[in-house]
Amino acid sequence: MTESAGTPGDPDDSAAGENRSPDAPPPGAEGGSGEKGGSGAAAAPGGETRSGSGSGPGPAPESPEGWSERPGPDITVKRKRHWLRWTALGLSFLVLVAAGVGWWLYKKLDGNIRTDTSAAAELKAYEKERPVSVVHDAENILLIGSDSRAGDNREYGRDDGGSQRSDTTILLHLAANRKSATAMSVPRDLMVDIPVCHKADKTATRAQFAQFNWAFEMGGTACTIRTVEKMTGIRIDHHMVIDFSGFKDMVDAVHGVEICLKEPVDDKDAHLKLAAGRHKLNGEQALGYVRARKSLGNGSDTDRMDRQQQFLGALVNKVQSNGVLLNPTRLYPVLDAATKALTTDPGLDSLKDLYDLVRGMRDIPTEKVQFLTVPRQPYHLNRNRDELVQPDADKLFKQLRDDKPVAVVPADELKGDGKGDDRNPDSADASGPSPTPTYSGNNAATDLCKQ
Repeated sequence: MTESAGTPGDPDDSAAGENRSPDAPPPGAEGGSGEKGGSGAAAAPGGETRSGSGSGPGPAPESPEGWSERPGPDITVKRKRHWLRWTALGLSFLVLVAAGVGWWLYKKLDGNIRTDTSAAAELKAYEKERPVSVVHDAENILLIGSDSRAGDNREYGRDDGGSQRSDTTILLHLAANRKSATAMSVPRDLMVDIPVCHKADKTATRAQFAQFNWAFEMGGTACTIRTVEKMTGIRIDHHMVIDFSGFKDMVDAVHGVEICLKEPVDDKDAHLKLAAGRHKLNGEQALGYVRARKSLGNGSDTDRMDRQQQFLGALVNKVQSNGVLLNPTRLYPVLDAATKALTTDPGLDSLKDLYDLVRGMRDIPTEKVQFLTVPRQPYHLNRNRDELVQPDADKLFKQLRDDKPVAVVPADELKGDGKGDDRNPDSADASGPSPTPTYSGNNAATDLCKQ
């Protein structure tokens, strides 16, 4: 059988022919005298017809093997989509884990807070006797430091059946515009009128004139609140009871607070032994420092309260610093310690309630967070007790009740005796504004080592 006559294929055509599919006919098999040779067309794989050059068949398509060696656009897109799908799944998983951890931490902190429902019930029963709020949005919170010797606190003294006394009581007034906060200490030995209250066993006490901390021992938080309201005419919106161990944990959570001692101290009762000079106190030392009475200062409760106020101001300053509030690893221990230490009324017994409260205070400048003590002097019938100095005390109570400003300066800067208001409003020009009452105290911006 003879090949049909015709012009030989070009070199390119021959090279292309080497890549033809094994099933494709050889060049020229249908050319020349063949049935389709006259048309110069060649059959492509799949039955399609490709036009030739007129002198021979055109190049054949690449083989499937060629496709697997050089991925086409469709395969690249599929690989990108596959990668994006796994990335999205991974990110979604991380978000879910983070949300789960965040929710667990929230529930843990929220569950730390204890609610005092009995005080709320007692206060509701005496609602008609309580003062009314004068200024909308201003808040008054009673902070009570409990000196119970029960549980973790037994190392600080004898446990007399778990009874409690108010070692420290502070009325915290938050201005309605949240531009200032005033913390007023009430001496535990201050002689006051204590109303009829109910004990834990529901029996009633008698109304009496006695030292202030008896109210907490006899009738708990509700009795203390009603005693403060009766004395000041200020309605208490919320209350918090803080125990010893919680205070220690809060100081440890901020990595200590710096103080300076002019003289060395060695107080076995307060578990405190320090040399003179600058010290960064840990929680245990800080508790001894604020509770020490006989070994620091003049040994009076007044001097101890001043020291407590100064230390609390330094603690507030430390907590407001960026190193704590903007650092989650340092903020969480503070929140954990604070919530474990608290027993609150139902209006502040959730993490959200406390967050809203702190959020309203976080922009108050430290110099506007002020600490002072009610104007007082030794009780005329017993020098170991205190009594209010009038009319200074009532002026202070009215300023806070009406949400008016007060000013504080160190005691040695007052021209008077440091008991209370050093400025006489009556001496001011009647046409001018009333002067701001000034009291002995300090603010959170005070450096304890520069006094």
